[in-house]
Order: sequence, then C-alpha cells, then structure tokens
Amino acid sequence: MNQNTEEAAYRRALDWIHSIGRFGIKPGLQRIEALLSLLGNPHRQLQYVHIGGTNGKGSVAAMIASVLQASGYRAALFTSPYILSFTNRMSINGRDIDSSELVRLVEQLRPLVEKIGEDEQLGPMTEFEVVTALAFVYFARKRPDAVVLEVGLGGRLDATNVVTPLVSIITNVSLDHTQILGETVQAVAREKAGIIKPGIPVVTGASDPEARQVIAETCRDRRAPLFYALPSGESAPPGMKSAFAARREIIPEGQLLDYDGFAWSYCDLHIPLRGRYQVANTAVALAALEQLAASGFSFSEEDLRRGLAETIWPARLELLGRKPLLIMDGAHNPAAMRELALSLPEYFHYRRLILVLGVMADKDISMVDYILPLAEAVILTRPDLPRAAEPETLAAFLKNRFPRKVMVEPKVDQALAAALALAGADDAVLVTGSFYTVSEARAYWQNL
Repeated sequence: MNQNTEEAAYRRALDWIHSIGRFGIKPGLQRIEALLSLLGNPHRQLQYVHIGGTNGKGSVAAMIASVLQASGYRAALFTSPYILSFTNRMSINGRDIDSSELVRLVEQLRPLVEKIGEDEQLGPMTEFEVVTALAFVYFARKRPDAVVLEVGLGGRLDATNVVTPLVSIITNVSLDHTQILGETVQAVAREKAGIIKPGIPVVTGASDPEARQVIAETCRDRRAPLFYALPSGESAPPGMKSAFAARREIIPEGQLLDYDGFAWSYCDLHIPLRGRYQVANTAVALAALEQLAASGFSFSEEDLRRGLAETIWPARLELLGRKPLLIMDGAHNPAAMRELALSLPEYFHYRRLILVLGVMADKDISMVDYILPLAEAVILTRPDLPRAAEPETLAAFLKNRFPRKVMVEPKVDQALAAALALAGADDAVLVTGSFYTVSEARAYWQNL
C-alpha cells in the first residue's frame, strides 16, 4: 500500500469514527460492555490507573505515564481530547498508535459497532465508546505493563468505567457538564465517585468540602482506602493523613516542587509544566505512584525525578513563542479559567495581554469573567466544530462586561493571525476557552 493509499484509508477511518459523533453523548455502560464482550473482553487483560475529576486529569495521567516509562515499564496512555492528531489519544511509552494500525482496528470493530447499533435495546454507539474500545483492543495486543486511563466524562457511566484498576484517582470536583452530571457539586461528585471500586485505593485532590464528603462516603461504602493529595497550605479532613506538594521556585523550564508523601519525601522535583494547579496535580500523581509502589511497582528516586522532568503535556500554560509571548491553555470551565487567571501573571511577564477566545456552546460562558480583567483586547472566534459557540454570541455576552477592544474572526487561524499582528514584542497572546480552539491554533502556528 503506497503512502497516498494509506493516508486515504486513515482519513476514511477517521471520517467513520467522527460520523458516530452525530449520536451525541449517551452515558451508560451497556453498549461498551456489549462491544467488549463481542471482542473477547480485551480490557480484562491489563492493569490500570483510572483517572477521573473535573480538571487536571490529563496532566496527572501524563506525569504517571512518564514516571512509569522512566522506571523501565511499558506505559500505555489513553486521554482525550487530542491536541495535534487523533492518534495522540492512545500511546505507549510516548509513541502514538500508528495510523495503519488504527485503520486495521477500525476495520475489525466497524461491523461489530454496526451490529450493536441495530439492536433496539442498545441503540447506536457513541464516538467516545468506540474510541475507548479501540484503545482497549490496541493495548491488549501490545501488552503494556500498565494503562493510564483517563475518564472521558463524569465517571459512573463513562465508557472507561468497565475496568478494575490498581488505583483510582479523582483529581478534583467542580461544576462542569452540568446538563449531564448535575447542577450541584454533590451531584457531580457522585458521578465522579462512580469510578471507585470495592477495596481499590483512591487518591483524590478534591478540596471542596461537599465533594470530599461524597468521595469519603463512597469509599466507606465500598471499603476503598482513601488518600488525600493536596498543595501545601490546604488542610486535609480531620484524622486523614495527606500527601502535600509545595512550589519552591518558578524557573524558565517550569517549576521546582517539594513533596512530602505517605512514604516518600523529595525536594526540588522539576516539572516542566507551568501553573499553580500543576502543584496540586503533582501531589496527586506522586500519591498515586506511591500506591502503585505498594502494589509491586518499583520506582527509584532517580527514575522518578527523570520521569517528572520529562513529562510532556501540551496546551497547559504552554509557551510556544517569545516575541510576543504566545501562550496556549485549554481552560474550558470556570475552575480551570480561574486557575489560569491566577497563574498567568505569576509565570509570565508582559506589557499587554491579547486574548483569543473560542468556547463550546454547552459551556458556562461566564467563565471568561475570570480572564477578562487581564486582557487589553479580545479576539473572538470558533473552532470548526458543530458544538462551538458563535463568536457573535460571545460578543453579545461581552458587550457590557469588557469595555476595551473586541474583534470577531470566524476562524481560529484568522483570530491568531490578528492577535499576533496586534501584539507588540513585549506583549502576550493567550489562546484559550477550549482544547479544540487550542488545537487549531497550534496547528496554524506550527505551519507558519
């Protein structure tokens, strides 16, 4: 098969996967369980770290996978959404699935997916369910030592929630996807806590008292040991021993942290990821790695330090250009946008901030209130996705909120080009609002 033919086959495979997106989001495990059963239940052949939470899931997953790899293990990673290529969603030791392998998997699964779609009791599968099944089959064939598995949405009814992991992680809990997960923190926490399995240790970075109560009650009901991992300065529930991480110093290559855990204690750990929130994420990742060590994995201090320092995770306060600063962050809910607004002036120095903003229509648009006070100008746009909010809708929302310069550009590449033209060498351009917006902006920047 020549290159053009391979590329065409890959494009057809992706087109089929994305065509399933028309069935939307349909929480439930019955369809994924039916498909996995037809495939011989490949997910039961592997060991997992299962990661849920509102924000920070991907960063924690990337850190854990990187430390596993540095320690000599073959670490698989399943995350969403992708930033550069669809194949980013499933990788082993940092290497994405080969496009030709994905094509073969699609050819294997497609007739089974269509068979399930014809079942009146089950109905059509969703895109995320199919992608999750593709990952399970791929990883089962490659036999990694551990799969770091990120929840897609919620937890209890998420397609990934068919595994029994070595450790379950709930990074934090705040309001997001409220139309599906519920309108209160307690309701969202109940969905997130749905990944907790009987007897399996749980690590959480949740700081909200109501979320903590739900997680603790679920752990008691399921006799699952509970461990808190927090940034220094936050307090754990009374009587609970916790792991803490504290930022020591911001450096050009990221930041240095200290960690005081359950059995581990380290100073001056280097992580290349910027942001206050990454301190909390590092505490969660290290606490989870301590649980893996208790289950038989081995991590030397040297490998642990190297794994953290070599973590690669784009679109989280990511610096791509310097004159002007070009920063990209996938913040897409109020909690993430608040953390972005707090971290930005701490980690970067600039004269004016030019904001490129594109969000999904089903998100809480008021999240932009956190970042607007930092901006001198806002350029509104939309990624090429049916779910994206129209820039004109965003402009109407900003009308009485932002008195300075507002521009509308229909496409993300046009918006980024306009922002770079507007910015001086001492200014900063920030692209945010959605990982989809960041993905398109990143692709445009790399092709300049």
